[in-house]
Amino acid sequence: MSTDPLHILKSVYGYDAFRGPQERIIRHVAAGHNAFVLMPTGGGKSLCYQIPALARPGLGIVVSPLIALMADQVAALRQAGVNAAALNSDLAGEERRALWRSVDDGSLDLLYAAPETLLRPEVLERLGKARLSLIAIDEAHCLSQWGHDFRPSYRQLDGLIAAFPDTPRMALTATADAPTRAEILSHLGIDENDAFIAGFDRPNIRYAIREKESPRAQLKDFLKRHEGESGIVYCLSKRRTEETAEWLRAQGYDALPYHGGMDKAAREKNQTRFQNEEAVIMVATIAFGMGIDKPDVRFVAHIDLPGSIEAYYQETGRAGRDGLPSEALMLYGYDDIVLRSRFIEASDAPEPRKRMERQKLDALLGLAETAGCRRQVLLSYFGDECAPCGNCDTCAEPPSLFDGTVAAQKALSCIYRTGERFGQAYIVDVLLGADDERIARFGHDQISTYGIGKEHDARTWRAILRQLIALRLVDVDLAGHGGLAIAEAGRAFLKEKPTLMLRVPPPARARRDRTARAQTTAALAGADQGLFEALRAKRLELARTQNVPPYVIFHDRTLLELAAARPASEDEMARIAGVGAAKLARYGADFLEVIATHAE
Repeated sequence: MSTDPLHILKSVYGYDAFRGPQERIIRHVAAGHNAFVLMPTGGGKSLCYQIPALARPGLGIVVSPLIALMADQVAALRQAGVNAAALNSDLAGEERRALWRSVDDGSLDLLYAAPETLLRPEVLERLGKARLSLIAIDEAHCLSQWGHDFRPSYRQLDGLIAAFPDTPRMALTATADAPTRAEILSHLGIDENDAFIAGFDRPNIRYAIREKESPRAQLKDFLKRHEGESGIVYCLSKRRTEETAEWLRAQGYDALPYHGGMDKAAREKNQTRFQNEEAVIMVATIAFGMGIDKPDVRFVAHIDLPGSIEAYYQETGRAGRDGLPSEALMLYGYDDIVLRSRFIEASDAPEPRKRMERQKLDALLGLAETAGCRRQVLLSYFGDECAPCGNCDTCAEPPSLFDGTVAAQKALSCIYRTGERFGQAYIVDVLLGADDERIARFGHDQISTYGIGKEHDARTWRAILRQLIALRLVDVDLAGHGGLAIAEAGRAFLKEKPTLMLRVPPPARARRDRTARAQTTAALAGADQGLFEALRAKRLELARTQNVPPYVIFHDRTLLELAAARPASEDEMARIAGVGAAKLARYGADFLEVIATHAE
């Protein structure tokens, strides 16, 4: 095999040109240098270590956090004609011996291993006798003690520096803010001059955040736009995961649950079905995480508030890895804020950690309540920027703003006069002058703020209170039962009375957005929809005979190009992006036959 990266890109992977900083990174590492790579999901991060490993003499070691992710990567590489393997606890005795023979005789190109496996003394001893081309640490943010996906075993990977001092090492991630990046560089001994920051933007994902009103009805309306597509629905609890999956099945969807309370065999069975089949919806807690390499996930929905912007970015980033239009929806409300805040305060973490978690929650609430471009807020959190994207709900339908100074004063005064111990619903009822037994019992129908908020409806008052919480003018009393209290900044606001512009909540209706499905249909322009579906059917048939996910044969984007170009020969098919030499030899005749038959 040629050692030229561009030749490897074309012959193995079937692409004519690198994207973004890929070539610069690959040539840098192929020359023997270390590298830190921050690249958004779907940006071609894996090529940044796979191609240098193939270009350099020796065996490439890839540290990966999950068996499922390793299996997916190995399956895709083998389809492309690369000799790759994963070293894990699932390997039977003869398989393990065969793997080590291929390491010893130099025939193995890439070896994947979890950090716990790689750092075993006997494994390090065996690898110490082999020639290594590089060591790539994927999902490197897992080593950050302050990150949302911290894995203690990742912290021990600095031992690889002493074990293999002359081997180029790479750290790669799609999720790392500035402090996390600095921690990775320092811990792994990678110089700042060897850092490549490709940005965080995922322009193909459409972001939308809605007030949680009727979650099931809202989710059902969202899913109508994604009939026949695969996606993920994230829930906060195991119980909600099970109940939501059962409800979706009753609605006619092929929905599967996934959470940490299930036994391992059941989780693996559901994950395999999700990866190997089409139009499957996985309803999951965050236990369903980094092992997701499925490129044709067309949507991710959160029906509960995620833990942080980092978690939200990573979870929504599992949509549209193939670059085709995809959609992310988050539903959240006051109860989510209370619950997330309680998680923070109830943990046994030290106070500095709790303080950081509070700041992360504040940033997430800022994203949820912004009147500006969602993508701008999301990227700015990671130190990145963009123009207004035109592909989020606030860009598509910019929310109206109003002078909320008086409304905020009324809300804060009502919270104060009711004793700073009642929750959102009660405060709204007092402001609206509700005829309620509890209000009368506490005498709050006699206070000055009773009924002074009738200029707004209950939905608007809920939105106002959420924004006051997001602005830290109001605190949630977590020691009690989620009662609202005036924060220090809120007391200053009442004294100084500065102008406060607030967001008007959108009307409670199904929005007629330009959805990801409509955009995907536009991507099919020039392609024959019927031929595309026929090619998908052939791909699924071939995948089932090998028990591999369909996307390791060809991505949807490759099938779209085949449907548009209609190649009549292997030479013509070789010009399609994603068709490398091994795949052309293995599958060319099958797909050309589908194209020829469909043309008749």
